Amino acid sequence: MKLVKDTRRISLTHILLKCFVSGVLWSNGESWKEMRRFALTNLRDYGMGKKACEDKISEETHYLTEVFKKFKGEAFDTTQPVNYAVSNIICSMVYGSRFEYDDPEFTSMVDRANGTIQLVGSPSIQVYNLFPWIGRWIANRKLFHKLYDANKKMNLELIRRLKETLNPEMCRGFVDAFLVRKQHLEKSEITNSHFHNENLLMTVIHLFAAGTETTSTTLRWGLLFMAKYPKIQDQVQEELSRVIGSRQVQVEDRKNLPFTDAVIHETQRLANIIPFSLPHKTSQDITFQGYFIKKGTTVFPLLTSVLYDESEWEKPYSFYPAHFLDKDGKFVKRDAFLPFSAGRRICLGESLARMELFIFFTTLLQHFRFTPPPGVSEDELDLTPRVGFALNPSPHKLCAVPCM
Repeated sequence: MKLVKDTRRISLTHILLKCFVSGVLWSNGESWKEMRRFALTNLRDYGMGKKACEDKISEETHYLTEVFKKFKGEAFDTTQPVNYAVSNIICSMVYGSRFEYDDPEFTSMVDRANGTIQLVGSPSIQVYNLFPWIGRWIANRKLFHKLYDANKKMNLELIRRLKETLNPEMCRGFVDAFLVRKQHLEKSEITNSHFHNENLLMTVIHLFAAGTETTSTTLRWGLLFMAKYPKIQDQVQEELSRVIGSRQVQVEDRKNLPFTDAVIHETQRLANIIPFSLPHKTSQDITFQGYFIKKGTTVFPLLTSVLYDESEWEKPYSFYPAHFLDKDGKFVKRDAFLPFSAGRRICLGESLARMELFIFFTTLLQHFRFTPPPGVSEDELDLTPRVGFALNPSPHKLCAVPCM
């Protein structure tokens, strides 16, 4: 794995660090350790990686397929419905409830979060990060803060409502659990706790954004690949029909769907949606590939260097599900498959994301045949990513033709 080094500032996240000094993604030290530990424990308590979570995802697939059906096979942009469906899973764990897809507060919050992530990776913001003194001429900087402030206000309102109806004996989600812990510490007169309002707000914002953007983006890439490569889509749907039929897919079915599982993994590999991962800091002086890196230096693990490594993958720049299949067609794990990063800052929602991708993808392929819009051939579907902190597909439309 290659590392990108910057001893002066974190180039891609300079602007983020001004706002996100608390929470679970960008913070450091004891606060980060405490928030990550608490988030992991409580997300698991509210279903992450368990049957309860699987049931929530399965339920959400019904809402999503109903939205797709409304287009009656005509071309549409999958971005918003997929974002809303995926976001509802993390919302049910964080806030304790899902939202309707036409709830203006919810949709605006999801759209703003995705817009913020897109802006962070925009060329103008990256230039601003390198040369902050020219900030007054960077229009996107003002837009970023506008989106961030609006989402902060909305989350504060959601937290306020939950606090007013809080029942310590029946926590609904992460926010409730945090508030209960905070109250307990305050009653014990512990004044130096990391369980304060700023950490609550920022952790909620981080979980909401991370729990929406990465999985929904990967899922949209998967649907685009299916439309781009119809023969591979044929194989996925044949396997689903033969093994599952028309019943609801379950996580335990994964072991009996090796080709479908390989397609999902290959989507994650080739889409490479977070090429720079999250910033890390060296815990000691180290020499890496001949370069001396001082303790405390910020480094970015360049996941692209692993996911596209020509010494690890037979066809690193092609969509090739056989990367994850042996000669007998059985699924095989690959050490170079690191879309969730590695180390202590590995994605804390990996088990949730894996479950979501599997259930959403397979359910959609059970119900729909994905094709390019009329007048557009498979060859003309553009796989060039849209530049941002996360690599989204370029704007496009697909047809979801009902199978049943």
